[in-house]
Order: sequence, then C-alpha cells, then structure tokens
Amino acid sequence: MSQETYELKAEARERVGKGSARELRRNGLIPAVIYGDKQAPIAIALNTNEVTKRIHAGGFMTTVATIEVDGKKYKVLPKDYQLDPVRDFTMHVDFLRVSGNTQVSVEIPVHFTNEAKSPGLKVGGVLNIVRHEVEVHCPADAIPEFFSIDLSGKKIGDSIHISEVTLPKGVTPVIDRDFTIATIVAPAGGVDESAVEGEGEAEA
Repeated sequence: MSQETYELKAEARERVGKGSARELRRNGLIPAVIYGDKQAPIAIALNTNEVTKRIHAGGFMTTVATIEVDGKKYKVLPKDYQLDPVRDFTMHVDFLRVSGNTQVSVEIPVHFTNEAKSPGLKVGGVLNIVRHEVEVHCPADAIPEFFSIDLSGKKIGDSIHISEVTLPKGVTPVIDRDFTIATIVAPAGGVDESAVEGEGEAEA
C-alpha cells in the first residue's frame, strides 16, 4: 500500500485564468482543480508550502489524500502537477476524485534487492534499468508503494520481465505484454576474470 493518507485545506476559487492564478501565487497559494467521478470540476487554491512539502516527500502521485473545501471533504489522487522550469516551485495541481471502487492508472517505482547475491553483478556486470517505474491499473484505495525485484542468482545476460514481479490482487500492467524491466549486462571493460574464477571455486 502507498504512503499514509494526508489532509489538505483549500479554499474555493471564484475566478480562474492567468491573472487570478498569478495573484494567488503572489499570496503563497497554488491554483488547483478537483475533477472526475462524473461531477463538475471544482477550482481551488492550496497553500504552496504544504503542497511543495508533500511533492518533495515522495509518493505524491500514488497517495490518496483528503482535501477539505469550505467544510466539505473530497478524497482525491493527484494526477498531474506543473513546476516552474526556472524557480522550481509548484504552479498548478490536478486532483482526481476517487472512491473505493475507482480504478486509476499510476506509475509505481521499482526497487531492486539482493544485488550482492547476483553472480553477474559480483563479477562486474552492470544493472541496466529499462523501466524505473511500471504503469499499472489498480483500485484507488490499494495503490502499491513500490514493486520489489530480487536479483538473487541473476547472471550477465539475464533479463527481468514484468512476469517475474508478484503483483497484488487487482493490479494489472497497462502494457499488455511481458516487457523487460531490467537486464544485467557485461561492463564496457569486460568481465573481471579473477572474480569469475573465484565464483567457480566457491561453487566447487
């Protein structure tokens, strides 16, 4: 499951457009919108510091939050945000309304474990990560925090495919084929022969 949920307080925005958005940012607020679930979109304004803190904490796009607008609470999942390309502050956020049976598409990070138990990496091979994240369909209230991939026993030339990842119930990849997540490749300078011999002796 993704990170624990959190709550943000927001105020409804009467005016929309570039002029009002600039005014909000000058006052330490971020323009945002809540949409989806077959209801009319709601234009809101959020505290810049609060949102920026959540973005930098990690897991922002995979954590369901509650936003309170004028006393009414909405369960939402962040779907997009814009950063100022020069000053790196948040310009705008889009939130999707969610409920228990809402299906969402999210990108889940991939973590690799047991590098020390990979014969290919021990002899100088390189882990070539093809996908740092995997996009999946899943219930909004059961978003995985990450996928863990065990590198034990992986040799040079081995590939790790999505079929080797144990996916939680109700979670399916967006891409409908057995795609590659990572490979173990020989280093540019060649394999460390002494390490290979050592491996052979250890096995013997």
